Amino acid sequence: MASSQAFIGYFKEQLAASGAGEIYCRKMFGDYGVYCDGVFFALVCDDIFFVKITEAGKAILGENYSTGLAYSGAKTPMFKIDDFEDYDLMRQLIQATCAELIKKGKDKK
Repeated sequence: MASSQAFIGYFKEQLAASGAGEIYCRKMFGDYGVYCDGVFFALVCDDIFFVKITEAGKAILGENYSTGLAYSGAKTPMFKIDDFEDYDLMRQLIQATCAELIKKGKDKK
């Protein structure tokens, strides 16, 4: 099952309201890759929001998170985010996750 256009529209509005940065979604195989300021940090699959797991993300979410595989055949678990309407938490999580992903990308070079 693919993500619905209605859900993606609502989802983008909520993340934009968090003030985390420029959020956009790119259609990928019926679901969506989620970017903030050009950094790929999450997926929306079957209307479920998944964020890449980082140490910074773990610190922000504390014990209050669950993980899952975003799609059939996925090998890497991701945070499964149910409440993306908590703007402060989403801003912190997105900014910290993207900062760590950028740093990891630079460290590989």
